[in-house]
Amino acid sequence: MLDLIIEGGTVIDGTGAPRKACDVGIRSGRIAQLGDLRGAAARARQDAAGRIVAPGFIDVHTHDDRLLLDAPQGAHPKLSQGITTVITGNCGISLAPLLTDNPPAPLDLLGDDAWRFERFAGYLDALEAGGPALNAACLIGHSTLRVRHMGRLDRPATGREAERMAQDLAEALEAGAIGMSTGLYYPPARAATADEVIAVGAPLADAAGIITMHIRDEGDAIEDAMREALHIGRELGIDTVLSHHKLVGRSNHGRSVQTLAMLEQAAREQSVCIDCYPYNASSTMLLASRVRQSDDVLVTWSRSDPSAAGKSLFRLARERNLDPEALAQALTPAGAVYFAMSEDDVERILAHPLTMIGSDGLAHDQSPHPRLWGSFPRVLGHYARRRGLFSLETAVHKMTGLSARRFGLPRRGTIAAGNFADLVIFDEAGVADRASFEQPTEVSAGIDAVFVNGRLAWGHGRSWDVHAGHVIRRRAGAGQD
Repeated sequence: MLDLIIEGGTVIDGTGAPRKACDVGIRSGRIAQLGDLRGAAARARQDAAGRIVAPGFIDVHTHDDRLLLDAPQGAHPKLSQGITTVITGNCGISLAPLLTDNPPAPLDLLGDDAWRFERFAGYLDALEAGGPALNAACLIGHSTLRVRHMGRLDRPATGREAERMAQDLAEALEAGAIGMSTGLYYPPARAATADEVIAVGAPLADAAGIITMHIRDEGDAIEDAMREALHIGRELGIDTVLSHHKLVGRSNHGRSVQTLAMLEQAAREQSVCIDCYPYNASSTMLLASRVRQSDDVLVTWSRSDPSAAGKSLFRLARERNLDPEALAQALTPAGAVYFAMSEDDVERILAHPLTMIGSDGLAHDQSPHPRLWGSFPRVLGHYARRRGLFSLETAVHKMTGLSARRFGLPRRGTIAAGNFADLVIFDEAGVADRASFEQPTEVSAGIDAVFVNGRLAWGHGRSWDVHAGHVIRRRAGAGQD
């Protein structure tokens, strides 16, 4: 007997194949049967008539390391938009291995009080013991390793320091980390050379790990930064992801034509892809250097002036008779949303066959970027349905099957017998993001039900607060639950 049959729906299976009418039978957390199951016995049935049944969405770019340790309610921004699996530890920032109560920016984006894991294995074990609400596959951050092993961060690592970081990486991979991330744009790793990253990342090759990179520059010097990142991936001989691909600053609008051509050329010689989020504004720590590149800047939080959260930096500067860059310095440590991208570039990048979807949301911001709550429904509703940028099947593939294949997540990302029953049921005509820059935590429309490993995690507009997620650990060169 089946535990559950989802009946009467139209299945988009995550491979990019055309949709088809199909029932889905679930047993013991996995997809057991597909087809016409009207005569099959089941303990429960879920009506999906008039709805799309798709694999649960995979958010490939998150900073959910701390969120996953919270009660299941902390996962509401993810579950409410159909996400069932997250990749954590991006941009060089992972919650482990580091003991500190005063992490430098941007590590402080995860907060000050959660840095209690001296070993990466300890973090994974704690995550597993608590029972996460979502599936999680975790990266170890290069910047976290630098903070752990280097007294001064304004220089390249010595050979001995790189060796110690590589040892930590090897231990993390043995414990189940899926790879390493870098953030050469940010102060803790800005002085790191490509040779340092290659030396630290050496254990990735034997473990068949992945490297994800927030490249050194996404503005005027983006092509040089891409060459550096591609060189690192080539030297390591591993799967490479360039994170949240974008062109920052008005003078760079339109250059995605060139950067995507570079990517295509590189993909002929090495395994490389990109992720992006479906918005023309970015979000990270508040940096004076970014202010001059932006048409507007929205403060998301400020430790020195919490009242600035949710307000325009430029407007505040006028009100206080200050230069915007000087005000940015005064508000730090702080976070911000930067309006500095072209919508044409966003669409061109989103539509590219090598592009996956990642929200890059910051769950602990006081006034977060709406991508935290709305990225995946926005791809489905705005870009697939309204803009016609790609078919719904392609949209689903970009956030499921493509992501699972690139990150080595077996038996996830597609609807097939034997796969884990991570599923989302949504209304093709009604799915839409509702989070905005003014109201960034609005729940998306059109997501009817979300199942994590066969258990209902979101339905009837609310979370069911279940600990249904798995920690997806990489073992013997392949991601495994």
